Amino acid sequence: MAFMCSLVVAAGLSVTPLPSAQTVAETLLFHTSLPTFVSIADSPLRDVRLDWGTDGCSAPIVQSTGRSFDFYDACRRHDFGYRNMSRFKNGRVWTEALRLRIDEQFRKDMRSSCATRDVITRTQCLAWAETFFRAVRRFGAP
Repeated sequence: MAFMCSLVVAAGLSVTPLPSAQTVAETLLFHTSLPTFVSIADSPLRDVRLDWGTDGCSAPIVQSTGRSFDFYDACRRHDFGYRNMSRFKNGRVWTEALRLRIDEQFRKDMRSSCATRDVITRTQCLAWAETFFRAVRRFGAP
């Protein structure tokens, strides 16, 4: 019986607690490449504590993609940021500085997707990225 109790205690002590949902979300938002984020978001093993929902880019008329751009994945991570960070600690984590940081990550993600395009298309793509960024700065809300 003592041996069994020792095993139970040892097993309990060896379990590493999960990082908080907020820590996981911050890592996925700010310290994970966009392709890795998408891979995790598409995985059935993703963290169930987080809101993975998205409506893509809710930009009127142009939506998530156009001839010179495809911002769907960038919009996905942006939605993830707003939906999760705005709810932690009953909304007390959400600040204008955090919103700006999420929006700037969105801009970075869009610009990265533009980098793979030819020179002419890249210029158009970057212009769209700036337009999307300015729109979320003006109208975005969790």
